[in-house]
Amino acid sequence: CSEWPYWDHHIPLPKLGPLYSRLVTAFVALICFINSYDGDFVFDDSEAIINNKDLNPDTPLSNIWKNDFWGSNLSSNSSHKSYRPLTVLTFRINYLLAGGLHPIGFHVLNVALHCVISVLMIDVFAILIGGLVHNGREAKLSLSPKASFLAALFFAAHPVHTESVAGIVGRADLLCALFFQLSFLVYCKAFQGGDKKFSVLWIFGSILLCAVAMLCKEQGITVLGVNAAYDILMVWCHSLDPNNLWIDLYFFFFTQIGGLVRSGLLMRLALLFLGGSFLLYARWRIMGTGPPSFTEVDNPASFAENVILRIVNYNYYYSLNAWLLLCPWWLCFDWSMGCVPLIKSATDWRIFWPLLLWCCLMGLVYQALCSQDSNKRRTLTFGLVLLVIPFLPASNLFFRVGFVIAERVLYLSSAGYCLILAYAVGYCSCHWKKHKVCATTLTLLCVNVARSAQRSQQWRSEQSLFASALSVCPLNAKVHYNVGKNLADRGNQSAAVKYYREAVRLHPKYVHAMNNLGNILKERNELKEAEELLSAAVHIQPDFAAAWMNLGIVQNSLKKFDEAEQSYWNAIRFRKKYPDCYYNLGRLYADLNRSIDALNAWRNATMLKPDHSLAWNNMVILLDNTGNLAQAELIGKEALKILPKDHTIMFSLANVLGKQEKYKESEGFFLNALKINPNIASCHGNLAVLYHRWGKLDLAKRHYELSLRLDPSAPGTKENYNMLKRKLEQRQRTVG
Repeated sequence: CSEWPYWDHHIPLPKLGPLYSRLVTAFVALICFINSYDGDFVFDDSEAIINNKDLNPDTPLSNIWKNDFWGSNLSSNSSHKSYRPLTVLTFRINYLLAGGLHPIGFHVLNVALHCVISVLMIDVFAILIGGLVHNGREAKLSLSPKASFLAALFFAAHPVHTESVAGIVGRADLLCALFFQLSFLVYCKAFQGGDKKFSVLWIFGSILLCAVAMLCKEQGITVLGVNAAYDILMVWCHSLDPNNLWIDLYFFFFTQIGGLVRSGLLMRLALLFLGGSFLLYARWRIMGTGPPSFTEVDNPASFAENVILRIVNYNYYYSLNAWLLLCPWWLCFDWSMGCVPLIKSATDWRIFWPLLLWCCLMGLVYQALCSQDSNKRRTLTFGLVLLVIPFLPASNLFFRVGFVIAERVLYLSSAGYCLILAYAVGYCSCHWKKHKVCATTLTLLCVNVARSAQRSQQWRSEQSLFASALSVCPLNAKVHYNVGKNLADRGNQSAAVKYYREAVRLHPKYVHAMNNLGNILKERNELKEAEELLSAAVHIQPDFAAAWMNLGIVQNSLKKFDEAEQSYWNAIRFRKKYPDCYYNLGRLYADLNRSIDALNAWRNATMLKPDHSLAWNNMVILLDNTGNLAQAELIGKEALKILPKDHTIMFSLANVLGKQEKYKESEGFFLNALKINPNIASCHGNLAVLYHRWGKLDLAKRHYELSLRLDPSAPGTKENYNMLKRKLEQRQRTVG
């Protein structure tokens, strides 16, 4: 089924050959997002990439098939159940090629993928607008070179794609879109012999590519719906009279079943249905414990008790998504936590927007079904198919999703919008002055390119990304939390406190903001308020292990030892493998002179985290202070087998060996520690004491002087140095 779209040649674009149109599209996609190539890891990248052990080549490759996108086991109740092993595999390959976590390679691949997808959109749009046409050599021809080129340009430059391209986690959307396109194009290959001849192998290939898309992101399953819609419309394209549409539909279904069977449509739809059902069943089995659980702050509308309110707010969300496609100026990395207040009353003026959305959609549907212009019907129908079907998994219709609005889920749906927009340009070119349409189209493209480049620049660092959200979502507690966290990470704790307080004010049950604010107040010695905040956090969320541990640290500082001990044990009860908590518990026991308990706690910390330097060092120091020098030596040497370049453990072990008069061995550890960090005043000072006791007075003098140069107020060093000078003077007088 194919038809030449008469409006194509009216579009105000030069008619380029296939190669040049692809090069221009790739170039536009590149200039929109190229400035993100050397950006940092931002926002969700920290969890999906930096903290994801599945990227490390030392982790078994099989783990990516057992864990979710974030590296958590799929059977865990805390897992988001986002199963995207092929996306994680590409992250792992990036890690391997770069020799570590270097973001440039990750960003470059994302930009390259967007360029490839934008180029492939030319073929997708050409088929959807003009249908399948082959010459005698089975080469594919495009009946809509200008329209498909313009729609691809709109897609390449759309600013809503920034999150998917500039954010490395958006790799999932890019890979899913790529295999979505390939699945559709392969499905179309099945009909290259004509409408009544098709290849089952190509259909199976399309279903296989759909499975690959699903292994990149769950949204990939929707390509089967697009394939089915295309198949049905191909069969109908010569059979339906727009003036008698509903009569023809009745006639087609109830009097031409035999024709349906002979054409193979029922068989193809059955294959798509069975393939999709199998993929959904496999996906459900992989989730293990069932669907993920989300909280009210993630998606407040889905927790509304009144069904009517729930439906109204869902539709309001749809209208906001539509607005982001139409006017992508207000973009935000996160739309949760009060960014979009719920509609709770019929008098809320925002109800107008869902009504306007449905009026526009109904108008488009009417034109797509009832217009006498077959070109318009075809283009608008496929525009709506591409707009709606890929969005369905994010619509809350089938299951609760964990977000209010997510710009990344519009990556595929925007293709439908771009197709409708390209038709609108073609239609206006036929009825309006061409130079005005040309100027408007060019302006729109330039504005989109500029906005994409600007937004891409904002995604280069967390500082600029989070700051950009303050003007878009000032009521979003998570935005203030992330701004505060970024400031705290950069050492500006005073400014961070302001944003953490605002996050707690906007969302009084925001336990993570309470925990981080409590930590800063603890470091500023504002212990009473820190205790109140952390106590409130664990009251709101009793299984918040980190808050329990931090509460224990504050209570320890306030000399509330019994409460501190209980808080530490609560933290361990809720997070059994918690080495940092065992370390802090050991410090509490050491303060209470419960040496055995302290050693046991620190030993647990090193068993859970063998490279826990502080726990190892504290064990050596405690054994040294209690006179267990032989055991301290054994622990220190055991620690250095795991941490051979840890200068703090070398320093503590050298002190132990010096007390045992193992001067040569002690000297070696002191010198090794100084090779790693030559500016440790205490290390120079203790090495000087060792030489002093060993009788190497000149070396002792040298290291005393180095220690005092680094730290003139080092305790005891000046006195020891003066004693040594008197001793050297006496020796000199004796020699004289």
